[in-house]
Amino acid sequence: MKLDRYDLKILEILSRDGRITKSKLAEAINLSVSPCWERVRRLEKAGVIEGYSARINSAALVRRTPVWVQIELKAHNADSFARFEALVHATPEVTECVAVGGGVDYLIKVEADSIDAYQRLIDAWLTGDAGIERYFTYIVTKTVKSPESGFTRDDLAT
Repeated sequence: MKLDRYDLKILEILSRDGRITKSKLAEAINLSVSPCWERVRRLEKAGVIEGYSARINSAALVRRTPVWVQIELKAHNADSFARFEALVHATPEVTECVAVGGGVDYLIKVEADSIDAYQRLIDAWLTGDAGIERYFTYIVTKTVKSPESGFTRDDLAT
């Protein structure tokens, strides 16, 4: 799908404020309401805009300790990957997980109540059937950029 400057500006604005009114959005991109809204509908229909949601500040509800973990599995076969991924899906403290190439199999983000709670989770995984060979823990000291920062045109530069 070819996106022009109006489409990119719409995406940038909606990623920051999904509740903006039709008229304010149109004003912000210098189009009248009807053509602006047609563009939004086209972006939705094409799957570029997947939906709208509220960003919940979980720290305002419960203080969590974010930890990134590198995981290497003992075995590298479909059953091992499936077993580990099922465990990840069943663990609410795991908020992100990606499979990666290189010397590591997975990078996961764990948001635990404390470092002690994180370590108890890892200990349970190690004594259970998770198939972990080795893991490396990285305690987050500061968030520099997060997905909640919103879309920018620079995101398309890569």
